[in-house]
Amino acid sequence: MSPFDSWGLFMAFLALLCCPGSGKEAFEKPTWTKQLVVESGRSQVINCSASCTQPENSGLETTVSKKLLKEGAQWKLYEVNVSQDTILLCYFTCSGRQEIKRFNISVFSPPKQVLLTLQPTFVTVGTWFTIECRVPSVAPFETLTITLLRGSEILYNETLRGTTPSPQEAIVTHNTTALRKDGHHNFTCQAKMDLQSRGGHLIHRVSDPQVLEVYEPFQDSQMAIIIAVVSVLLFLFVASVLLCFVLGEHWRQRRTGSYMVQAVQRRLRCATRHSLHEQKWPPPRATGTQRGSLALWSSPG
Repeated sequence: MSPFDSWGLFMAFLALLCCPGSGKEAFEKPTWTKQLVVESGRSQVINCSASCTQPENSGLETTVSKKLLKEGAQWKLYEVNVSQDTILLCYFTCSGRQEIKRFNISVFSPPKQVLLTLQPTFVTVGTWFTIECRVPSVAPFETLTITLLRGSEILYNETLRGTTPSPQEAIVTHNTTALRKDGHHNFTCQAKMDLQSRGGHLIHRVSDPQVLEVYEPFQDSQMAIIIAVVSVLLFLFVASVLLCFVLGEHWRQRRTGSYMVQAVQRRLRCATRHSLHEQKWPPPRATGTQRGSLALWSSPG
């Protein structure tokens, strides 16, 4: 609220105090103050009511636009459009006594979206990575607390400082080293806006969970050793299979070769016997004396 608006309300407040209508300066009850919060872009309904049945004068003093919705004998209902923090003065006079109610209006923009990023998303154990949480278009900053969590464990917590006349983006970053357990938990960002001291309530928003992939060199070296051993065993297996195949072929060829030599030798012997038989056949022809002798020998008795 600008200084001119505050000055105008202050002058209106003095006028109400100094000019109560009947000239009496006594108050039926002291002025009281009420805290209200209004979300940015929305209107607020104000009930300006008197404590007596027939108030002589009543109304609402404000620097923002107002609209009378309803009224009764003891009350008036206004709708005000609030775009920034302001003060409203509700006044009424009962039997010459004036009462004033003050409304302190605080405008806020709640956290509607919480965005969490991990940079990088794939890290080695012991190396640094960054957690960044962004809450777009939020105000006021001094009511906002941002918490970074790993599972249910709080890694970092920050309550923002400074006033923001208009909604702005809140950013919180935290650098940390990667642990082995980081790969087994989700990372989240939690934004809390506490408006209870201003007459509001607690607003809570949580980001979508993010996962960090943790690279462990020790496990990778073990895996490399396992792969190397398996490769060597596979090579030995293939080599043994090939060796068995070669030795088997060699043994088979040796056996086949000895059988062929034996067969050739048998064929040579058969051929030799056949050749000798052909050389002895037919038998030599007998001479005359031999034929006579044979005839004489072959004749019976």
